[in-house]
Amino acid sequence: MQHPNHPSGVNNRKRLRSLKNYMSNGTTSSSSRLNRRQLLAGLGFTTALGTVVAFPANVLAQSEPATAPELPPAAEQKPFSFDLLTQQAQQLSTQPAAPAQQVDGFLTKLTYDDYRLIRFNPERARFADVENTQFTLQAFHMGWLFREPVVLHEVIDGQSQAMTFGTDDFIYERQARDIVPEHAPLPGVAGFRLHHPLNRPDIMDELVAFQGASYFRALGRGSAYGLSARGLALNTGLSVAEEFPRFTQFWIERPAEAAGQITLYAAMESKSLTGAYKFIITPGQNTEMVVTARLFFREDIPQLGVAPLTSMFLYADRNRAKFDDFRPQVHDSDGLMIERASGDVLWRPLANPPHLASSYFSETAPKSFGLYQRDRDFDQYQDGAAHYERRPSLKVEPIGDWGKGVVRLVEIPSDLEVNDNIVAFWVPEAQAKKGGTFEISYKLSWGDLPVDASGDLAHVLETRAGAGGVSGVESNGTRKFVIDFAGGLMSRLPEAAVEQLKPIITINNGSIASQSFSKIPGQDIWRLVMDVAAENDATVELSAHIAGFGIKQTETWAYQWIKA
Repeated sequence: MQHPNHPSGVNNRKRLRSLKNYMSNGTTSSSSRLNRRQLLAGLGFTTALGTVVAFPANVLAQSEPATAPELPPAAEQKPFSFDLLTQQAQQLSTQPAAPAQQVDGFLTKLTYDDYRLIRFNPERARFADVENTQFTLQAFHMGWLFREPVVLHEVIDGQSQAMTFGTDDFIYERQARDIVPEHAPLPGVAGFRLHHPLNRPDIMDELVAFQGASYFRALGRGSAYGLSARGLALNTGLSVAEEFPRFTQFWIERPAEAAGQITLYAAMESKSLTGAYKFIITPGQNTEMVVTARLFFREDIPQLGVAPLTSMFLYADRNRAKFDDFRPQVHDSDGLMIERASGDVLWRPLANPPHLASSYFSETAPKSFGLYQRDRDFDQYQDGAAHYERRPSLKVEPIGDWGKGVVRLVEIPSDLEVNDNIVAFWVPEAQAKKGGTFEISYKLSWGDLPVDASGDLAHVLETRAGAGGVSGVESNGTRKFVIDFAGGLMSRLPEAAVEQLKPIITINNGSIASQSFSKIPGQDIWRLVMDVAAENDATVELSAHIAGFGIKQTETWAYQWIKA
């Protein structure tokens, strides 16, 4: 399953404005139609971890496509394990980051229009020769923005061997044929994707893709690509420059016959650190990845962002009036959900703020956090091309005790749905110091991830907002928030039970001008309405839940309103 607007696997609906540029001047060039994941691919550094194929110099600096050298022989086999990769990463961390290797020659001549005319030849997919294989691998071509080679290795019984790729592995359409020579070796690839019979046993669907810096995406059954994950986020949303580590090499274990999961490893390289990663990927209704990261710090890092998630939120019922669009909602994710150690659940609807905004949620050993797409009906989006109702949710579940830290949410203003403007990640309390090490494990789940209908807590069904005051009559300068709760024990209570239920509301930097709480007649939905007053330019933090009969009845709703 590949994004309909991107034949080469790069998601061109997500040409993200650079946060670094935004923080410096709040603007980006209107002529730069770049995806953030694409842009970041050129910001990392290459590494010498493990075995690297030795390519002839004229592959990296080839000026004439007419004559191409023969493909180099396969590299020799070498022992490989996660521990060996870890040792190599630790050793490299004692050395300065190596300069980024940049290709030259015909690979530099590929424009965006040329690049989108190149695709991997499925008949040359790796692992297709495995009996009853459940996984095949296809590579992404280098060129255009992707000029730093990523090297892939195959691992069999603890021995690794570098995979070689050449122009014979790809299909070139129209003008791309005139640029790329025949039978030419490639110094590496831009990334890769794994295919699996996710939705039908007779079709190998795209399952997961790694491309650009440390970005990757995956699909659950029935999903369409939406939000992304990253290996790491360094200094995101700070006044110092953001740093984008790269996965420079991958080692993929050759899948066994009829295997239901696949394991791969990655070497991370950056100016401030090195890293060794392990991914155990299990496809399904919810595709799961167990991730282990071992990091070694070359420098002090002001903010270490673990398990970062990147998504898009343009508008929904709370800011619909700003967009003259026939679609009711446009977003890849609707909210941030945190499951706390206490069992409390926090739901933070996403916002498209007037300026860069951050929210911080202090947690100790959280059960999970993630970006979710709760609305799953086509009618809620009315987009027959993007199908936002099929975008996966993504949950991060810590493995082991993560201790104290902060879930940070960064929201960037955006006027277009092609901008990824939402980032969420975990910031551990312990500081990343030069010479230090850090290991962490977690599970990622990609899929619909619906609300547990059998749970006792009511969930936030929808958050709406508009001008305060008497609706349809007058506005009094306040902002009206309407929160609907559904499900849980509360949904089965009669309207008369309102006397036993109490909204618990907290507000910082503002005040509640009026409020009401009632059950919507004929439905199992309870509605909380608040008119909120604040000074101009104030950043108002709100939270609310419903209590009654001696217990908490709902999730905790939280929101940040910036009064522009």
